[in-house]
Amino acid sequence: MAGAQELRDRVALVTGAARNIGRAIALDLADAGAAVVVNTRASREAAETVVREIEGRGGRALLVLADVTEEPAVRAMIEAAVSRFGRLDILVNNAALRPERAFEEMDLAEFRSVVGLILEGAFLCARFALPHLRRSDAAAIVNIGGMTGHSGATGRAHVVAGKAGLVGLTKALAHELSPQGITVNCVVPGLIATTRVAGVPGVHLRNPPLVGRRGEPEDVAAMVRHLAGPAGRYITGQTIHVNGGALLP
Repeated sequence: MAGAQELRDRVALVTGAARNIGRAIALDLADAGAAVVVNTRASREAAETVVREIEGRGGRALLVLADVTEEPAVRAMIEAAVSRFGRLDILVNNAALRPERAFEEMDLAEFRSVVGLILEGAFLCARFALPHLRRSDAAAIVNIGGMTGHSGATGRAHVVAGKAGLVGLTKALAHELSPQGITVNCVVPGLIATTRVAGVPGVHLRNPPLVGRRGEPEDVAAMVRHLAGPAGRYITGQTIHVNGGALLP
């Protein structure tokens, strides 16, 4: 579908879009013709680079700094997107933290901060995007999960809980929003060649991909683009793994 412009005249919001998988998703949706709202909480320079990349390819983009765990910030972000581009058709909930800490050393504040960003952030973005998504004739929400949310992992109780929760949220919203023509799916990356502050989780090292290589952010972005486009309209409520065979659920 590359170069097909199947998302022309659509508007997409990608949270956590400054780097890695989020950046790749933003670029791919823009290549498909969508105007893209590039969100980041604090990585302004990196996000500005993504906006310039999109515009350099002839696309349209808007940078919005917002913490997706803060209700007023999410409301303002959605309003800015619609004010600039007139509509909202696609929401990609990608923002996340993936720190590592032994469970016995983890306090409630740290647990809440990680689960809140992953799960509450997705809830708030979907909640405030909903009035605009329901006006679209082909709206889509895509949540970005995590392989450890299915396999489990040492030192990541907060990450695993948040990512597993996204699967449940995906199913619930698919049931509730399908009558409004909105598809909701979860894309779960495996071992992807990204910059990781906490390093590669042990579960990834113990279960190398069957295809013999790490994935690229673009591999995940391609699936998101498919689900957001006309070819994905019969897919909803699904958890789709993009992991090269590292985990076969």
